[in-house]
Amino acid sequence: MGDQAYASSKQEIGNKSLLSSVGASGEAGAQTIWGILSREPNPLLKDFIEYHNIANADPDACFALALSSLLAGKLSSGAESDLNFFSLFIKYYQVFPYLSLMAQSDLHALYDRNPAVHDYGTAFLNFKGYHALQCYRIAHRLWIEHQETAARFIQSLISERWAIDIHPAAVLGERLILDHGTGIVIGETARVEDDVVLFQGVTLGGTGKESGKRHPTVYQGSIIGAGSKVLGAIEIGRGAKVGAGSVVVKNVPEFTSVFGNPAQVVGRHTHLPALTFDQSLPAIDYIL
Repeated sequence: MGDQAYASSKQEIGNKSLLSSVGASGEAGAQTIWGILSREPNPLLKDFIEYHNIANADPDACFALALSSLLAGKLSSGAESDLNFFSLFIKYYQVFPYLSLMAQSDLHALYDRNPAVHDYGTAFLNFKGYHALQCYRIAHRLWIEHQETAARFIQSLISERWAIDIHPAAVLGERLILDHGTGIVIGETARVEDDVVLFQGVTLGGTGKESGKRHPTVYQGSIIGAGSKVLGAIEIGRGAKVGAGSVVVKNVPEFTSVFGNPAQVVGRHTHLPALTFDQSLPAIDYIL
């Protein structure tokens, strides 16, 4: 899927309700994500909402305002910089509402699937993988609009702030979880579909000086374990599992578990492991 096709598909999400965008991972009920956030007893979240005086009646507008304020504060180096980033983020959430809906569905996926997340507010305020992902989404939009300098500037700040390096040209789907996040690297021509989990230290990289498509494609529902390196224009099939510390240099079939250096097939399954955070592997009879 190219940039334009990606943008078109995500624009369609902007015309749907929030529940349709999060429905693939379990509906949030009749409440909006903002409704849940604003009623949580998290004192830091309550202070944040009160400090920024976020009281707009429209829940999507409130969420966009809160997220813009949060990300601007994370990226900025001073009051003027904070204001500039806030203006940029809120503008893009207003002009491209699918970006806000994707941020909400990413947050819901974290709450719904990650056993370490017990409330929305903690993930919203504190999870750097989530913060880096939302900043990437703005940078990717800038890249689509041929504002490469601005996009690369945000990429650099993401790397400096959170040690997560995502090229703004990479195409990342929604309900994506960057768990812990530290050390994740995603190359320029990488493509990651919806409902994928990437753990800390994962690299979706190239193998040299190839031109054109030179980074991996990771299909829906896959899970890639901590420290794994997936290299080259290869495919990680739908629902695949890559065990922690693996080096993958050839295609992985769908619903297949691989492990090792180089990665070898160690099992098969029938479900999407990213939906349940299932990193289990069968007994392995070799040692690297």
